[in-house]
Amino acid sequence: MWLLFVASMMETLIIPIPIEVILIPWMLCHPHRKWSIAGVALAGNLTAATIGYYLGAFAMEQWGDTLIGFFGDQATYDSFQARFEQNGFVAILAIGIVPIPFQIAMLAAGASGYSFVLFLLAAMLARGARYFGLATLVAVAGDAALRLWERHSKPIGIAGLFLFGFWLWYEIAG
Repeated sequence: MWLLFVASMMETLIIPIPIEVILIPWMLCHPHRKWSIAGVALAGNLTAATIGYYLGAFAMEQWGDTLIGFFGDQATYDSFQARFEQNGFVAILAIGIVPIPFQIAMLAAGASGYSFVLFLLAAMLARGARYFGLATLVAVAGDAALRLWERHSKPIGIAGLFLFGFWLWYEIAG
């Protein structure tokens, strides 16, 4: 379980490959521990998300003026910060559920000064839905869960990316 905790942390911080690739087979091999596996994966994710949040805050504190100048100007950053404050919870939820690297959400939340408690709550809900959803899939479908995941994960991921892109376009245009 400690290896899963570390793998979940690495997936969240560094490696943008979904941990679900190993979660389903592990849950199938240890069906009596599927809920514990989901809980450990979530704990690793939230630990790494906390580190990433504070890395984003640290980066803005240390190099904020340079970063703001590189990506635009102070007015653009202020606009981003206001929009993230207004819609950050939904954005973090969306990024946590769809197959977009979660590093984007945690760094943006930390860099913008978004509420840490709300960030962690959104991350917990989104990633909890993914990991405990897989445990539920394994509980309901058993060995067929892996085949279901392999068959439907890409179309669901593409649909999620499309919906996220539409929401992002709507937010930027509106």
